[in-house]
Amino acid sequence: MLTPTLQDLDFSRFETIPILKRLNAATRQLAELKGVAATIPNQGILINTLAIQEAKDSSEIENIITTHDEIFQEDLSPKSSLKPAAKEVLRYREALWEGFHEIQRTGLLTNQTILRIQATLERNNAGFRRVPGTALQNEQTGETVYTPPQDAREIEELMQDLELFINEPPQAGIDPLIRMAVIHHRFESIHPFYDGNGRTGRIINVLYLVKEDLLIIPSLYLSRYILQTKQDYYRLLQTVRTEDAWEDWIEYILTAIEHTARQTLITVREIKAAFLDYKRRIRSQHRFYSHDLINNLFTHPYTKIEFLRKDLKVTRTTATRYLEALCETGFLLKRKIGRTNYYINPDLTRILSNPPHFNTPTS
Repeated sequence: MLTPTLQDLDFSRFETIPILKRLNAATRQLAELKGVAATIPNQGILINTLAIQEAKDSSEIENIITTHDEIFQEDLSPKSSLKPAAKEVLRYREALWEGFHEIQRTGLLTNQTILRIQATLERNNAGFRRVPGTALQNEQTGETVYTPPQDAREIEELMQDLELFINEPPQAGIDPLIRMAVIHHRFESIHPFYDGNGRTGRIINVLYLVKEDLLIIPSLYLSRYILQTKQDYYRLLQTVRTEDAWEDWIEYILTAIEHTARQTLITVREIKAAFLDYKRRIRSQHRFYSHDLINNLFTHPYTKIEFLRKDLKVTRTTATRYLEALCETGFLLKRKIGRTNYYINPDLTRILSNPPHFNTPTS
């Protein structure tokens, strides 16, 4: 049974030494990530590349499994691919972008935005659940472990309360990261949609951090941490419902933020180093160097002739000559798949395909 409003939750119970230590560590790491991400010459590079990795990890939690190669190829040639998992993963990134643009435009994270995010993910407009029967089951045993609210009116009222909690000025002394942990648990417990609740909830996490100005761009994603600590994640979600064990849940989320921010910093610094290295070496070896060229090579791990032609505003022949020259000097790898030539940035592909591992998952 969910409390009628989130205002009924006593937030003073989170002022414990373990939680405050986790909060301080998470806040420091998040601030450092925000600062380093701001130094990337083209913010679109991070938004695009990190969102690809997040989309893959978040979808994998829901047992939608694909490879980086399939995602990269699908992203560049969506009409030529028959990989449904890759298509689903890229819909996640599309939904994330849609929510991010709405936050930029309005500064709010409303139920209408959440509905659009889920509709983009699932390619339907079913809206909030109106038919009873939804229950969450143990993946191994099939046993029902939690039955979310079933009444359509109750779901609407709970989501309206959540919308107010997300967008109203925070009460004094309630840190946004603790609020984010509460928001995530609340959303997943309402389970307002027939499908797509997990992925929608994880998008809400990062959009809330952007809304609260803890991030400039969506660059911190908890899906990989959740994937590596999946049993803990679902166990702690449930113990809040059955035992009111909010403190353990808050510590878990704060630990996830701290570890994810630290590992994302590594990835961002690797992308920045590779970007600057390519910039220096291409400028010294090729007369056709330009900022637009470097941006093209790092906005996506794969590129194609028509994309370079469009970005640099050159002819197809010139774009082909540039890409072939970059292959000859080792900056790109050429791969023909079907009738299409892909030009692959090996350094960026390596960084995204082999993200750093978490050393100490929560137990």
